[in-house]
Amino acid sequence: MIWSLRHRPRSRVPLFVAIAALLVWTTAHAQRPGPAASPLALAPPESAGMSAARLTRLTTAFGKEIEDKKLAGAVMMIARKGKLVYASALGLRDPKGADPMRTDTIFRIYSMTKPIVSVAVMILVEDGRIQLMDPVSRWLPAFKDVKVWSDAGEVAAQRAMTVQDLLRHTAGLPYGELTQNAAVKEALAKAGLFKPGVIDFDVRDMTGADQVERLARIPLLYQPGTTWEYSLASDVLGRVVEAASGKRLADFLSERVFKPLKMTDAAFWVPPTKIGRVAEPFDKDPIAGTAIRLIDVSKEPGNDSGGAGGVATAGDYLRFAQMVANGGVLDGQRVLSRTTVKLMTSDHLGSRLPLAATPGGTVLGASTYTFGLGFAVRPSDGIAPVPGSAGDFNWGGYAGTLFWVDPKEQLVAVFMVQSAGTLRVYHRTLFRQLVYQAIAD
Repeated sequence: MIWSLRHRPRSRVPLFVAIAALLVWTTAHAQRPGPAASPLALAPPESAGMSAARLTRLTTAFGKEIEDKKLAGAVMMIARKGKLVYASALGLRDPKGADPMRTDTIFRIYSMTKPIVSVAVMILVEDGRIQLMDPVSRWLPAFKDVKVWSDAGEVAAQRAMTVQDLLRHTAGLPYGELTQNAAVKEALAKAGLFKPGVIDFDVRDMTGADQVERLARIPLLYQPGTTWEYSLASDVLGRVVEAASGKRLADFLSERVFKPLKMTDAAFWVPPTKIGRVAEPFDKDPIAGTAIRLIDVSKEPGNDSGGAGGVATAGDYLRFAQMVANGGVLDGQRVLSRTTVKLMTSDHLGSRLPLAATPGGTVLGASTYTFGLGFAVRPSDGIAPVPGSAGDFNWGGYAGTLFWVDPKEQLVAVFMVQSAGTLRVYHRTLFRQLVYQAIAD
């Protein structure tokens, strides 16, 4: 197969750091211990229906983005038919230094934590502990009598918020960063759940119990089950997992997901022995010039944020995504049943539930995807402005990360960067385009 590795910089000139050397790896390399070990079995691209020559376009295109200082560095991995056919580590792990990006670099995955915590919930569904129709208040009593915002003042909820609502973002729990409702935004800010001018999506300084109590006192933005808006629901899912399992979210995931899948660096914080492997962003957005601030993952958080708190390597996430692509199993370790994966990656919005006409709604609306239980799901081959197939599913993260699974094409792809800014959509789209153009069967 083609495994694209980074050159050591001759100096700090980005041109030489950015462009990866393409090396042909043998099966023996897959058995090599340490950072070079492959997350999946290796295969020549052509044996999996992909073109090695066309895959080099990824290396060239992203090398140019790094040379032009539009991106500090990136790790990209592509699997086809269950085999790893491309992996690259380009640029610098930290643009303030000379340490090159490596395939074992650790990234803040932000909202790519959401599919993982959604899997945790469905494990508990399979255990018989949770049902999707459960009121959230069964597990978190503070949500028993929540109110709903209206122009006339707070009103009673017409029905209980359910676990399914949390999984599909129809619970009415908006992000303060995204909602345009001034009253709800102000309430979230006063509760410390929205920190304008500090760091977006960071509630690591409070306990899970504090988070629930504060959030439950704020009126919902919509009646439960009526509107899709990207939300804090996945953070609440993490608290549901803890209540139903009796374990801290990090411990539950370690036991039921990370260890079985050998996701060795997946966690909610990075210990001192690994902190030198964490990717860092530019200080400022290369286009807008605004400051980039990412969460501090060097210390244990007060709560494990199921919505935005995870860290992982590209290889960790590739193994997670390949498990889902395989119908819930990887290397003999079954995490979910095939039927549960099908349920999670089906359309749970249909024609009945509209997207909010706000930034929190257009997170999904601009893609023309619908939503399942923790994943955006493509309803048809066409319409979407990116290549893909009906039934493919994906999600990304605030710092620019992205993954998707295309069951029809037997394709899994992971894109890891720390680039929270104006070029996120461009780089994700470029990656996706260049992956699909390399399919040659």
